Amino acid sequence: MKVKYIAYALLVVGLCSLIAYRIDHNKSQDESGKDKGPKKPIKVSGMIVQPQRFDNQLSLTGALEANEQVEIRSEVSGVVQSIHFQEGSQVQKGQLLVKINDSELRAQLRQAKTKESLAAENERRARLLLAKEAISQEEYDISLADYKSAQAQSQLISAQLDKTSIRAPFSGKIGLRSISPGSYLTPSTLIAKLVNTGQLKITFSIPEKYAGQIKNNTVLNFKVANSEQVFKAKIYALEPGIEAATRTLQVRACTENANNQLIPGTFANIDLPLDEIKDAVVVPSEAIVPVQNGKKVYVVKGGKATESMVTTATRTDASILILTGLNPGDTLITSGVMTLKNEAPVQVKLKS
Repeated sequence: MKVKYIAYALLVVGLCSLIAYRIDHNKSQDESGKDKGPKKPIKVSGMIVQPQRFDNQLSLTGALEANEQVEIRSEVSGVVQSIHFQEGSQVQKGQLLVKINDSELRAQLRQAKTKESLAAENERRARLLLAKEAISQEEYDISLADYKSAQAQSQLISAQLDKTSIRAPFSGKIGLRSISPGSYLTPSTLIAKLVNTGQLKITFSIPEKYAGQIKNNTVLNFKVANSEQVFKAKIYALEPGIEAATRTLQVRACTENANNQLIPGTFANIDLPLDEIKDAVVVPSEAIVPVQNGKKVYVVKGGKATESMVTTATRTDASILILTGLNPGDTLITSGVMTLKNEAPVQVKLKS
């Protein structure tokens, strides 16, 4: 047993000696490597930062909506007597769409008018008798109240009678009907949908940092799916405050749709112009290095790559606008930035 323990001890001592030797050997190599001189410069591409004009704009998405849209329903119950529109056709404001059978209401109106006439005559007689002091003021007040009540009942039935003629509240295109002649309508029955497609609305949201640059009457461009045509719209309304949950401002624009090329409900890709910047610092997107606390770039100072934290704004397909951290005249490294380290020696080839 003692021999076994001695063998184990010798094995452990040998292993520790080997580890100590390798550590000492690697340390010696590192120290000898440092004595060989400076590292070879890394070849990179770069550019001299120049101020330039920048047409600042945001790329956003929005939704097209009809300028006006409503579900046509009846305010009174009854049987459909006639339908006066074609599905999918254009209708004008005030045009008769559906007529509900009103024979019962007309009979009620005649009855109410008869009672109103009788009450009016009773009120007239009571007024003459009151003038001769043949009746009291209280008796006259009762006859006057009866007349006013009969008059109100006639007006109520007349209003209900008017509602049996369902008319278009605005001009637009009417959709598919869900009723037929003879159908029994109730206020919950959908007749059809009416949409004004001559003018459309586009609703979209912008980040709060751009809210101060958005103004009414600003003209924007947009495209829709399956079309390369560029349409124009004009901003006409903004929400009065920033939405707390998303930190965005909701904006609405309108566009003409005379030829019905645009369909409500589709998405729009929007290019929203912002303030023009005359002396902007714009750099290629590949020069930006994302880090935990933001973004950084590398500039050349004394033949070495020096990192600089930057604040960015609008981004396009190939470039990005720099707000702080980079100045005109700086030599910016544009290639190999992901493998660079701060203070690494570099050899820069400037882009023409």
